[in-house]
Amino acid sequence: MNSPLHLFEGYGIELEYMLVDRQTLAVAPVCDRILAAEAGEEVSELERGPIAWSNELAAHVIELKTNGPVPRLEAAVARAFIENLRRVDALAAEHGARVLPTAMHPTMDPARDTTLWSHDGQPIYRAYDRIFGCQGHGWSNLQSCHLNLPFQGDDEFHRLHAAIRPVLSLLPGLAASSPFVEGKPTGALDSRLQVYAGNQRKLPSIIGQVIPEPVRSEADYRETILAPMFRDIAPLDPEGLLQHEWLNSRGAIARFERDAIEIRLLDVQETPLADLVIARLCAETVRALAEERWVKLDELDALPTAVLREGLDRAIVQGDQAMVEHEGLLRALGCTEQRLTVQELWTHLTETLLPYPALDPAARAALSTILGRGTLASRILRAVGSRLTPARITEVYRAVADCALEGRSFTA
Repeated sequence: MNSPLHLFEGYGIELEYMLVDRQTLAVAPVCDRILAAEAGEEVSELERGPIAWSNELAAHVIELKTNGPVPRLEAAVARAFIENLRRVDALAAEHGARVLPTAMHPTMDPARDTTLWSHDGQPIYRAYDRIFGCQGHGWSNLQSCHLNLPFQGDDEFHRLHAAIRPVLSLLPGLAASSPFVEGKPTGALDSRLQVYAGNQRKLPSIIGQVIPEPVRSEADYRETILAPMFRDIAPLDPEGLLQHEWLNSRGAIARFERDAIEIRLLDVQETPLADLVIARLCAETVRALAEERWVKLDELDALPTAVLREGLDRAIVQGDQAMVEHEGLLRALGCTEQRLTVQELWTHLTETLLPYPALDPAARAALSTILGRGTLASRILRAVGSRLTPARITEVYRAVADCALEGRSFTA
């Protein structure tokens, strides 16, 4: 049996990708065929060395994830993801399909194009669909990067949870990659999070304010966060299919079954090199807060959830140009300025916690592109320009898709 991991002794990464028609980029629900072709039989998941593959709710989405925790978020992990993406793409090509990154398909009509997974796990997906209706963008058209950070015991859990809360409000300023919905710019750079935040309108306790409430222990978490949502969904879920910790849709959720907290607010990027360096910067920021580098845990817990949600909403729309003006949040992150853009704040954190000389050249180039040229969403919008036609959008996204397989950043 593996020894339990303590804070920052391991990291788990999950990346979701769309499968689309190789020419038109229309969604292609062929995940089951790709998994079967690789495994030699019908499966819902498989292991391929350091990377595992699995299905998601929508049949046109495939997830690649580290096959267990990795000790470091380094370029070798990104290269393993790229190698597996190339293999997925080769198998998809046999069905006239290809891999497409970014957090939302830019032209998909979910009411018309959604095909739900119809194999293992189908009862759970059917329950979700019956209760919430999964033929919508917030269910069948969203691809994220999940970062899993381990803990052991209540003290580590409290430190980790308190440190994650303020960081969540800043993540769209690094990772927004979803500016289009149904062929039109939405006015938000992170449209995935905009629709994600509205997924649980029927049962608001499941998502709360997206930013989780401050808690100090597993018992506190179960009472404050899990118990209300289990109570609220019970009349709609008499079989108890969904009454598990993964029902929680907040931007970071405790996974006590594996002693980790899963951060869910990162959009998938154009290349795993970008996903990994964003995850590393996020993790280093969380580490500094958990170690009380700038302020005590009590000050982190005291940051109002509503204020952090307001900051998240600004970053969802404006990305790296959103303003951060809350004195407590800036102080918590080691800033003495009264106001900064999210881009300026992440630049400060990079210089303090993850200086460029500490990065390998590929990660350095990816992070330099994000901090210097803006989020992927901003770069996509500049590339599309004023010609908002399906043909132009498809042309740009085809170029973005090439970046996933070539391991390079997209520049407008």
